[in-house]
Amino acid sequence: MEQQFSRIAVKVGSNVLTRRDGTLDVTRMSALVDQIAELHKAGVEIILVSSGAVASGRSEVHPAKKLDSVDQRQLFSAVGQAKLINRYYELFREHGIAVGQVLTMKENFATRRHYLNQKNCMTVMLENSVIPIVNENDTISVSELMFTDNDELSGLIASMMDAQALIILSNINGIYNGSPADPTSEVIREIGQGKDLSSYIQASKSSFGRGGMLTKTNIARKVADEGITVIIANGKRDNILVDLIQHPKDTLCTRFIPSAEPVSSIKKWIAHSEGFAKGELHINQCATEVLNSDKAISILPVGITAIEGEFEKDDIVRIIDFEGNPVGVGKANCDSAQAREAMGKHGKKPVVHYDYLYIE
Repeated sequence: MEQQFSRIAVKVGSNVLTRRDGTLDVTRMSALVDQIAELHKAGVEIILVSSGAVASGRSEVHPAKKLDSVDQRQLFSAVGQAKLINRYYELFREHGIAVGQVLTMKENFATRRHYLNQKNCMTVMLENSVIPIVNENDTISVSELMFTDNDELSGLIASMMDAQALIILSNINGIYNGSPADPTSEVIREIGQGKDLSSYIQASKSSFGRGGMLTKTNIARKVADEGITVIIANGKRDNILVDLIQHPKDTLCTRFIPSAEPVSSIKKWIAHSEGFAKGELHINQCATEVLNSDKAISILPVGITAIEGEFEKDDIVRIIDFEGNPVGVGKANCDSAQAREAMGKHGKKPVVHYDYLYIE
């Protein structure tokens, strides 16, 4: 069997691993591990991004007094994460496969150094046939800095690790061209580049988890634009992972067609880093028009009309066009004081160089 992918990231949502009563569905977990083991043995490198810590902890702890949602999540996820990884460890051990835990949070992607550190850690694991199991470190993440959910995290990981595919397993078969509850709705099998999906997408969330379908498609599109195939499929279907890899044509899912243009690794990092922007560069109409043309262009001081916020050299800044719309993010070539001093002047070096600029 010819494998189409040699490295994939698989994201398993909390709605796949959670039973109706909110506890962990160990049977489903075991079935997924069997599939991952089969692919691993066939030579596919797999990075598993798994939710489920909160569900795993829910049945273990019975708080003495009523907790607010943050306290509850921190308590359940702290207890549950240990139990979850232990369960994965036992299940994979039956297949003779070693696993390692990677707990991460949004700030770890904010600096290039942390980003490369994480990448290195997971690369070493894969080189030694260890499956990285990644989850957000819920016990210390506060909500403003959290990923919208593990979909966003899995997109970052797939991009960082140069995976060829990201498979997002949810509790529906894919993205529908109407409400999934409507019997006449069908799964959109393929989504090409630049396709607007907002008319189809239901904004309602799945019952567990933080990410609705809209979040999923936005992340999927961004990851596909970086040359990675993204598949949204039903994690509760038997043998879904193996079928997606081995019988892609016959397996129901939504597949985002990847861009043919490869993206440099530094641009990949910048593309996912808008949440860490320290300041804003406002640009004039002329600079906006040039940015929107197909020329490779840097952000020069002469085109900047205002600078908001304080930033250091190498921080991420947001680019705002002359109408006040955010149009991209980039890595600052100087600090905010130097940028303010050069603002509006000709013949100065770029504040954001083209190689470190991502236009949305």
